[in-house]
Parts: sequence; structure tokens; C-alpha cells
Amino acid sequence: MHQAIKDMLERYTCKTSEDYKNALKEIMQEIALLGLSRQKFFDKAAFYGGTALRIAHGLGRFSEDMDFTLLQNKNSFNITQYLKGIEDEFSSFGLGLSSEKRHKSVETTIDSAFLKANTLEYLLQIEGLNNPASGTNKNELLKIKLEIDINPPTPAGNSETLFLTQPIPFSYKMLTLPSLFGGKLHALLCRSYPSGRVKGRDYYDFIWYTNKGIKPDMAYLKGKLCDSGHWSSSKELTTKDLQDLLKQKFEKTNWEQAKKDVIPFLKNSEEVQVWSTTFFNSLIPKVT
Repeated sequence: MHQAIKDMLERYTCKTSEDYKNALKEIMQEIALLGLSRQKFFDKAAFYGGTALRIAHGLGRFSEDMDFTLLQNKNSFNITQYLKGIEDEFSSFGLGLSSEKRHKSVETTIDSAFLKANTLEYLLQIEGLNNPASGTNKNELLKIKLEIDINPPTPAGNSETLFLTQPIPFSYKMLTLPSLFGGKLHALLCRSYPSGRVKGRDYYDFIWYTNKGIKPDMAYLKGKLCDSGHWSSSKELTTKDLQDLLKQKFEKTNWEQAKKDVIPFLKNSEEVQVWSTTFFNSLIPKVT
């Protein structure tokens, strides 16, 4: 295994194959960021979402997808032009990777692709890992989805340039914490859940933002709400409006479903035991 990857693994306290799989997914995410950075992707886009929050600010849950937003509308954007560069970046560290653009069955404002690697192939490269094949199917994949919002709202959110030092030092662009919180509030309020599924990760992140005292970018949130048809562009979005929307959402939330969704991404499942409408309502005053 390449020394840079060994060094990255040392950041984690891995005891089981599952621990290593989670660590390898995050390492894949950071190598993908490097590959995008080399190709000047961040001249036109910014990183956001749960994975961005974990990598840049230490969010306490694992995250699978990598979300990006263009800084200006560009319906002609195509993620395919960046995939070969990402594959080459992985190859330079001795890691195999395949990429595949996701073809849309219906027209959306999201362009997406998958990065895939053979799990067992990666595990076998880790020195000192006992029985890496135990419980791992030979065809099992480490999979990361890239999603790019090619039609961002106006305003498109504020961004800043950040840096990572591994696997080598590089820069990337990311939405600021207030804009990130605005985007997360939009997801929490408006995300549609098939078959009654609730994305508890949104609620976990909501707690993180309120604990940090982050105030949402209300202009960005309003733009997102208007674009998705959940708010009128002619109507002001006040802090009272946001409080009311959150109260309505929390009243309707299936908390057992929310807990079930997020627990696989946590090291300590007890973090969610207190989740309830009363608990989340108590956090609303911290938002605005």
C-alpha cells in the first residue's frame, strides 16, 4: 500500500473490517477531492453536505455521498469530463477505481456519477489486518456517489477556500457554514422520503449546527425553498417563518425511522435515544 494511504489510515482507530471499510471510504472521498482539485473543478463549484462537514469540520457521523453545487447555473455541465482524472488520481496511489456516470430516467438539476472500488482488493493491501477476507464478499464494492447541483439558486451561497494536507496538500472550495446550514435546513424541511423512510442524518446534522451556534444563510435557504416550490419568491422568509416550518416538520417526523437511518453511521447509538418532537423543538430557538 502506498505510504500516503498508510499515513491516512493511521488517523483512524480501526479494529474490525467494518472500521477499515468506513476509513477507506473517507480516504476515497479525499482522493476524489484531490482529483477534482487538480482539474480546476473548484473554479466553478463548491463542496457541501454531510461529507463536506465531516471532512472539513469533524462532523461525528460517517457519510457516503459527495455533494457539490455549481457557483453559477450551467445546464451544459457534465461530470463525465472529470471522471478519468479521478481514476488517474487513484491509480497514482496504487488503488484501482472505476467510475460511471449515472444516467437519469427523468430530467433533474442534479448531475451524478458513481466511484466504485473492490472492497477486498483494498483490504488485502492493508498490512497487519487479520483475516481481511472474513465476511467480505469477493464482489463487494466500496461505492461513493458524486452529485452536482447544476442549477443552484440565486444567490448561490457563499463559499471559501479550504485545504487538506493528505494524501498531499491541496485546496478545494466549500460553502461556508451558514450557507451549509441553509442547505441542510432545506433538505430537512423538503426532502421527500419514499416508503416512509426518514433521513435521520439530516436531523443529526441539525443538532451539530445548533450546538456550534451556526446561524443559517437565510437568503440561500429562501432561494433553495423557492426553487423547490416550497416558498414564494415574492414573500419574505422571516425567522418566525422558519421556526414555524421546523415545528411543523418535527410534529410529523417518525423518530424511530429517523434513528434507524442514522445509527449505522454512528459509533455510539446512544446519541439518538433522546430524539423526540419535544427535544428538537427545544433546539429551534438556537437556529435564529
